[in-house]
Amino acid sequence: MDVPTNGQTRLVILGATGMVGGYAIRYALDHPAVGPVTAISRRTLGISHPKLREVLHQDFADCSALASTLSNQDAAIFCLGAYTGAVSDAQLRAVTVGYVVEFARVLRASSPDVAFSFLSGKGADPTGRSRMAFARYKGEAENALIASCFPRLYILRPAYIYPVEPRKEPNLSYSVLRSIYPVFRTLFPNQVVRADDLAHVMVDLAVGRSGPAPSQILENRDIRSVIHSLRRPQTEREKGRA
Repeated sequence: MDVPTNGQTRLVILGATGMVGGYAIRYALDHPAVGPVTAISRRTLGISHPKLREVLHQDFADCSALASTLSNQDAAIFCLGAYTGAVSDAQLRAVTVGYVVEFARVLRASSPDVAFSFLSGKGADPTGRSRMAFARYKGEAENALIASCFPRLYILRPAYIYPVEPRKEPNLSYSVLRSIYPVFRTLFPNQVVRADDLAHVMVDLAVGRSGPAPSQILENRDIRSVIHSLRRPQTEREKGRA
């Protein structure tokens, strides 16, 4: 295996054209501990950076052609997903389970020592008993990843992800949550997380800069704790300069 320049992490991101993935790639490109960043997507990102390599791939149900791209990677972030109601149930399961399993299969074979950071969701049900399809499918995907035995696996289960930047909301529920976000955040702080903060945690976990355990499932409360731990050293440095 090639050694990253100056100990930097070689990172691959799937889903960089989405909300969380978009923040993740911007953070990774500016991260001093991250070296080459490979973004795999169906369309170009529209950004240019000396660390960035874009790979276009149309059929994530078959990632065999990505074996070379995924070789010699140190960390991977999976943010690809679909909203309930935006696609058929069959397509929701294909994206939520099928794409994850297929990508993980090729990644694990191509880079056996890779760290994997996976965007799951609150309520994910590994038992498969939930009445909510999204919860069952996310749980099924989590089970498959755990069975893949990645040396470092981080499964993040955020609750409501606040978009931060204006966007067209996928459904009425998201529109309502965005409009009441300030109040909702005050009343239920452990039920919300900013999209950019979530992305930063996913990157930092994958590159090994945070996280008390080599593999773990992080609920929304845990994600917020990591965010606070990442901010604390910066605040202490700022106090030292005062």
